[in-house]
Amino acid sequence: MTAGVRLNCDGPVATLTLCRPDVLNAQTPEMWRAMREFSRQLPGDVRVVVVRGEGRAFSAGLDLSAVTGPGRAGGTQPPGLLAELAALTPEECAARLAEFQEGFTWLHRPDLISIAAVQGHAVGAGFQLALACDLRVLADDTTFSMSEVTLGLVPDLAGTHRLVELVGYARALELCVTGRRIDAAEAERLGLATLVVPRTDLDAAVRDLTAAILASDRNAVVEIKALLAGAAGRTPAAQQRAEREAQTRRIRDLVGLGE
Repeated sequence: MTAGVRLNCDGPVATLTLCRPDVLNAQTPEMWRAMREFSRQLPGDVRVVVVRGEGRAFSAGLDLSAVTGPGRAGGTQPPGLLAELAALTPEECAARLAEFQEGFTWLHRPDLISIAAVQGHAVGAGFQLALACDLRVLADDTTFSMSEVTLGLVPDLAGTHRLVELVGYARALELCVTGRRIDAAEAERLGLATLVVPRTDLDAAVRDLTAAILASDRNAVVEIKALLAGAAGRTPAAQQRAEREAQTRRIRDLVGLGE
């Protein structure tokens, strides 16, 4: 375990666990740095990454003590995250935030399928971590909230693009500017959930989904993910061309003519 987050690899499946259950897996910059490093440590045979939170919540979001800090009693205590970032130049601040984002964006990698196994609260950074995953399996007690606005902040951990993709601009705007909470049933209606199951069935549902992915040809899965991930940015004609090119590669590979 490193900085409140743990990575376990079991053959083609890696499990990333937030393990600060005493604070509902509230996140810190140290956790984001550790998550970024995990991406560089994955064995080449890993195909599926499961992201989960230990205990009764997925993640309650940013650890507020990390935001504000304990103060500077006698000048000995470190400043909070906001003060630390504000002391940087705008360019340095943006670069630091980019490092934080890398703890999330590696879950978009084309050679992996990432699955968030979500229970309880998934708030702010927790919601964005779930959004970073390709698929989200929700327990029926899940609560999502994009709560950054309540701190006077914006969502900045790569969650806004995926949120707009999933629910559309107007609904994404409403969720982000109000910070309101949505339950698992509404999340499913909005398209945020791949599957909603009773809390007691969450682990089994994730195992079943993982097994179904692993049963499919790895190279075909990689091609399919790339096709779908790029579809929104292509014209219909460009998407059709991408389909043809991907299928040509698969056919040549299957008959032993691939590179």
